[in-house]
Amino acid sequence: MNLELTEEQTAVRALAASFTDREIVPYAAAWDRAESVDRAIVGKLAGLGFLGLTIPEEYGGSGGDHLAYCLVLEELGRGDSAVRGIVSVTLGLVAKSVNAYGTEEQKRQWLPALTSGQALGCFALTEPGTGSDAANLTTRAVRDRPGGASRPESGGDWLISGSKMFITNGTWADVALVFARTGGDDPELAGHKGITAFLVPTDLPGFTRTEIHGKLGLRGQATAELTLDAVRVPDSARLGPEGKGFTVAMAALAKGRMSVAAGCVGIARACLEAAVRYAAEREQFGRPIASHQLVQELLSDIAVDLDAARLLTWRVADHIERGLPFGTESSVAKLFASEAAVRAANNALQVFGGYGFIDEYPVGKYLRDARVMTLYEGTSQIHKLLIGRSLTGVNAF
Repeated sequence: MNLELTEEQTAVRALAASFTDREIVPYAAAWDRAESVDRAIVGKLAGLGFLGLTIPEEYGGSGGDHLAYCLVLEELGRGDSAVRGIVSVTLGLVAKSVNAYGTEEQKRQWLPALTSGQALGCFALTEPGTGSDAANLTTRAVRDRPGGASRPESGGDWLISGSKMFITNGTWADVALVFARTGGDDPELAGHKGITAFLVPTDLPGFTRTEIHGKLGLRGQATAELTLDAVRVPDSARLGPEGKGFTVAMAALAKGRMSVAAGCVGIARACLEAAVRYAAEREQFGRPIASHQLVQELLSDIAVDLDAARLLTWRVADHIERGLPFGTESSVAKLFASEAAVRAANNALQVFGGYGFIDEYPVGKYLRDARVMTLYEGTSQIHKLLIGRSLTGVNAF
């Protein structure tokens, strides 16, 4: 792997850094307190092409490779991971899934809107009773043939009913990538075999969403509970073959974990930069605390974790670009980077001392935002199981 960035990648990184410093950093604390990011940020992200990275230009995308995508998400994560989450979901989970599995009609319908910011997407997989055990989701989609008689045979519309929980972009999204069970009670279609993916416009009758407030971190992010009550969609809304929705979901999450890892690199970097500045300014015992050995140890631990997390994340992007398997590498990067972000925030808070405990300073927010990274898109424990299974070939329970 060549670790030297191309001119294009360097330019994209500089553009993202400038945007973050200008449009995100000055407002992140206020958005956190208000529990709402300014929605105008979506148009600004789209205007720079950040919502179309890796999507072909013929569908409104801005092209680029997955390393450039990681560089942008690192910068956004450095500024406010709530903003990073907007891009990770609408582009990383939804638009990329449409590009990979969509029909030509679906690509023409959704990709130009998603990449331009005219529409946002959300990824509706997690349910109130199923988080890590996504294969046992209970949301159902049944066929509804002309004339109103519900039958399992092909043809006609689908009626989707169920609930989804902790859905990023949930109250902002114009389209939800919904995963529902279509196998009915057929025992041969239990678990992941009976799941199908659908692109569901959120303005349809029976589709309601409730924003979740009072979150520990990512407070500015629009996180919601979704309820679908016999929401009718045509068969043309189905993304991929019937019964193959779990494949769509897992493929999206494999790349999505790279997105989360890149954002965690941004959090760790923000922690390091804030802690270094403060250590140089703060004096105790007649000299800057940066001169104390144990403070330098805290800073060096962050720096080592930061470099390791970034390189593991870049390895995933490299594997994707070269067409190599990347599932295990993505789990490794997400596991390490998310845990490293928590360690970085803890160490930075220790450098700040009591001042780190109040929101006049940024490190408390970094800690709260980092903590959820070990939970979503696969908990740390789930990723350890995935890595262990890759090493041994044995499923652990």
